[in-house]
Amino acid sequence: MMWVRALVAVVAVSLALGSAVAHEGGTTGYATVSVAGQSVRYALSVPAEGLGDAARDLREFAAAVARHVAIDADGAACSGVPAETRPPSAGRASIEVVVLYACAAPIRNLSIRDGIDAVLGADHHTIADIQWSGGARQVLFEKGQRVASVAITGNAAPDRAAPSQFVFYLGLGVEHIIGGIDHLLFLLALLALSRGVWPTVKIVTAFTVAHSITLSLAALGLVHMPARIVEPLIAASIVWVAVENLVAPGGVGRRWLIAAAFGLVHGLGFASALIELDLSRETLVRALIGFNVGVELGQLAFVAVVMPPLAWASRPGRLPRLPQILSAAVAVVGAVWLVKRLLAA
Repeated sequence: MMWVRALVAVVAVSLALGSAVAHEGGTTGYATVSVAGQSVRYALSVPAEGLGDAARDLREFAAAVARHVAIDADGAACSGVPAETRPPSAGRASIEVVVLYACAAPIRNLSIRDGIDAVLGADHHTIADIQWSGGARQVLFEKGQRVASVAITGNAAPDRAAPSQFVFYLGLGVEHIIGGIDHLLFLLALLALSRGVWPTVKIVTAFTVAHSITLSLAALGLVHMPARIVEPLIAASIVWVAVENLVAPGGVGRRWLIAAAFGLVHGLGFASALIELDLSRETLVRALIGFNVGVELGQLAFVAVVMPPLAWASRPGRLPRLPQILSAAVAVVGAVWLVKRLLAA
């Protein structure tokens, strides 16, 4: 049958893609850049598991950060010296490096070039929180955008930074869900058999409420679960729902319960993007709200794109087997991730 051949083809392609996608996305670093007078303190936190060979010699890694992060003040280069390194500990899975930069004069216009991709790969990106007396700005350094310029002024009231921070973390939340293909595949599997507006609303609402709870608790430090446990569980949730679509499609009526249960796990995964920032409580609350809103907006955008084609395909005489084909492909990709994450744990 034609749909069987299509199923085999999609699963074969998914097996290849699953192996490739599992390695995409690169590492994410979180930097706090503090500007005061003629000096700049650059504190970088990077997950140890993403450093590879660079983690073997922390002194060399700190020196590499000082070499590849260039800071200019009003057009003149500032000299950087590694000041401190902190290896991973029981409660922190990241490596922290502090570099101090000395500039020739009080800083009015700051320029930062993040060249750490030369050490950690082209897909590395750094989320930087630039702070100075009277102001703040958040910047994302990524492929194609490695330089940022900031006017350092002492006249801005601190609360004026709040709206820009909220928008920044909102955008970070949107990027996290849209770029988090494992979360999107889980949503796709959840919605593959959904028919009608109300079942879809129940599933999306249950998933949203559940992951918002654990996202908030984890980001506030009230709940902690290591990534080596969370990441395999996320992959396992994808496999579970996709396989259930194939072997027990009649269970779609209780799908909102499955969405809620596994949503708690996915919330812990979402929280990892905020935990490493080491924000103050006031800033963390603002970041948490903006990030969570961004995640929901990205999620709703994905649902809005996915559901119309699924609804169209479910009509008689069109592509009634599409949910099964998609579910099989998702199950294969999820299984590849599960094995890889278990082996890496």
